[in-house]
Amino acid sequence: MTQAVSAALRVNPHLIQINAAFFLSRMRRKHGSGLTLSAIPDREWRAFKDSGFDCVYLLGVWRRSPGSRKKALKEPNLIKAYDLTLPGWKAADVGGSSFSIADYSLEPFLGRADELGDLRQQLNRLGLKLILDFVPNHLAFDHPWTREFPDRFVRCRKETLKTHPEWFFNPGPGLEPMAHGRDPYYAAWNDTVQLDHFNPETRSAMKEELLRIAEVCDGVRCDMSMLVLTEVFEWIWGRHLSGGFKRPKKEFWGEAIGEVRKRWPAFVFIAEVYWQKENRLLELGFDYTYDKPFADALLGGTADSVRSLLGAEQSFQARMARFTENHDEERSRQAAGDGKSAAAAAALATLPGLRFIQDGQMEGHRVRTPIHLLREAETPVDARVLDRYGRILEFADHDAMHSGVWNRLDAEAVGEWDGHENLLAWTWVRGADRRLVVINYADSPSKGRVRIPDSFVGSEQTVRLSDRWADAVYERHSAEMVSEGLYIALDGWQAHYITGDLSAEEFRGSSA
Repeated sequence: MTQAVSAALRVNPHLIQINAAFFLSRMRRKHGSGLTLSAIPDREWRAFKDSGFDCVYLLGVWRRSPGSRKKALKEPNLIKAYDLTLPGWKAADVGGSSFSIADYSLEPFLGRADELGDLRQQLNRLGLKLILDFVPNHLAFDHPWTREFPDRFVRCRKETLKTHPEWFFNPGPGLEPMAHGRDPYYAAWNDTVQLDHFNPETRSAMKEELLRIAEVCDGVRCDMSMLVLTEVFEWIWGRHLSGGFKRPKKEFWGEAIGEVRKRWPAFVFIAEVYWQKENRLLELGFDYTYDKPFADALLGGTADSVRSLLGAEQSFQARMARFTENHDEERSRQAAGDGKSAAAAAALATLPGLRFIQDGQMEGHRVRTPIHLLREAETPVDARVLDRYGRILEFADHDAMHSGVWNRLDAEAVGEWDGHENLLAWTWVRGADRRLVVINYADSPSKGRVRIPDSFVGSEQTVRLSDRWADAVYERHSAEMVSEGLYIALDGWQAHYITGDLSAEEFRGSSA
């Protein structure tokens, strides 16, 4: 299959992460048990497009490991999680980890092997791009390569085998112990095998896998992408290796991204990344990198901690993937409460960057279901939360919020103990379209004045401000907005989503 040349994403796109198995299980309840991915009706996908999304990140489409499933059926902590999140679950509901990949072909639970290309065409026709997983650091511990190409995996010195036996497993008769995939700050992932990224054959094979994936989608979200950086891999494994391969002179990502881009220039690369390696991966060609510090500030911090991360140039921030939820994180309502999670969503959807939302987030879900399951519990929709997200996404789905100029503003005091430091504010301007966002990032009432730039008010003497958050309309004098500042008073966790109408003709005859 040859992929058609894909148009580039708009700036500051919106992405919806969907667990493929959960979503298909939901669609089967709605449309019939025999449904497969590419047979999901257009209207189900179009709903995401109509909500303002540009990309569907479909998590967990690749064939899962039989061995991972066996482990997932026995692991006590996972069983407790199944009991908690899916009461009455059965063995058939357990598929194993979607990151213990047995083969980069479609998981049979989801449909036929050729359906991903069909699904991509379906989504593209609706104006959506398809993003899939690529896991560069490891494969399933029972992957065929462990028997066919054992040199592609990490084998270690005898001293390491003795001091850290929990890192290793026996792949089969006549084979040396191999290492599990590992983040050094956590226990080894015992259903995976660690690829040796000092072996040129391993790097070549994984680049070929990536090129095959790129045939059927518009981009990839690269799992734990910093683990295959040369300095990181050497830090984790260098002193333990027994393979004898030399430290590579070039980075895997620079070579791999370059090869994909030769064929598909608009192909999208998103890096899951931590440990302050964001800049390095952007230098190597990634379009977007996870902004975990920003997520932590939104859910666990204050207005000051959020504001401290907004000082970079707009062009840099536009390459951050900003989120408050994903499959690894607790649901934002559970982690931060209703008010703060709503204010966090109001911020991330209106700031520069890839605006990343998880399926179920808009419906108000509170429970994070393990990725080892093939379905999730049916959860009622919280209509209030859904309405709020509808307003947020409608406001953000506009040219000014994507290709406009962003400008961070600061609030000033209007009196003692007014809480102005709790106010986050910024504008977006594109031609005649002007948008102002002010958020009270605290649980108590706050007030202050926000000086509005000349670029927002233009030359009009009076400006009609329409607040899409509160369904209110205000009239303000532009000179006051610029010189003294727009007076803001907001209850805890509330926001103003304001559009500025600079048309004098439309202003005359309107009422506040």
